Amino acid sequence: MKRAKEMDTPALAVPEDEKTERPAGKVERLQKILASAGIASRRKAEEFILQGRVQVNGKIVSELGSKADPIHDHIRVDGKLIHPAGEYRYYMLNKPKQYVTTVSDPQGRPTVMQFFSRIKLRMFPVGRLDYHSEGLLLVTNDGELANALTRAASHVPKTYLVKIGGIPSEEALNALRRGVSIPLGDPESNTGYRGRESRVRTAPATVKLFRAGENPWYEITITEGRNRQLRKMFEEIGHHVEKIRRVEYGPLVLDLPPGESRELTTQEVQALYRATKLTPPAKNGQPTGANSKPRLQRRSQTSKTSTPTLKRSKHAPPRPQ
Repeated sequence: MKRAKEMDTPALAVPEDEKTERPAGKVERLQKILASAGIASRRKAEEFILQGRVQVNGKIVSELGSKADPIHDHIRVDGKLIHPAGEYRYYMLNKPKQYVTTVSDPQGRPTVMQFFSRIKLRMFPVGRLDYHSEGLLLVTNDGELANALTRAASHVPKTYLVKIGGIPSEEALNALRRGVSIPLGDPESNTGYRGRESRVRTAPATVKLFRAGENPWYEITITEGRNRQLRKMFEEIGHHVEKIRRVEYGPLVLDLPPGESRELTTQEVQALYRATKLTPPAKNGQPTGANSKPRLQRRSQTSKTSTPTLKRSKHAPPRPQ
């Protein structure tokens, strides 16, 4: 048997008894394999490799640039074998209030994964909607796309309907449009909270009145996803947020009742890849959409919400000016 041509980066050891039996697979950088499997972002995966937490075929790999075959090689992180996705799946969920956007919750609260219990794949939510918020949530097993969407540098826009207490002045709204300074972390749960002295300035936002009243609704578009960001932004201008509903995520537009989900169409998946400037996965990880027709996955048992909906075409939604 001819020896394989040496690569630019270190080759990983393969047991002798496997070299003549298994077919050649697609060799990829380890950090990409870990990101695609939903283990961590590429940058975090590189840290795992440098820390000696990654094993390939029983050997610790601590050099960046190392490659492996995600199908045939045995790859472990902290001793746990990872399983690359055979196919990628993408779902839109209209998250009801009082669900957390995590795979599990130490406090025992219901999680959004309860809506996907029948899917026998390792799915996870993309980004966050806090416990009291509702609306569009993307759930997938495509780790690389999920990391790209949640990365602040991707600048993928997210649009929300926000109901607040009281009527803000135009000057206050202009402050939100320019960007305001908000505290880091979550003071209520003390998660990542560093006190009032640690603050960050938000990126410019698009804000316009959606429904007038004593407690009006505003439509706001941001390109970040910081912890409780919208609530903090309105608190900085002196107004309490009563309700939040996400209605758009990049090219996706919410078109479901609360508690229902559907698989994304192929066109929607491709639009997400274009939004993040990623290359779609190869055939063994082909995105599986619902072709051109959305398909409902599960019907909600929750009551109808009084939150107003956006009257827009889901094919070409106009952006707020």
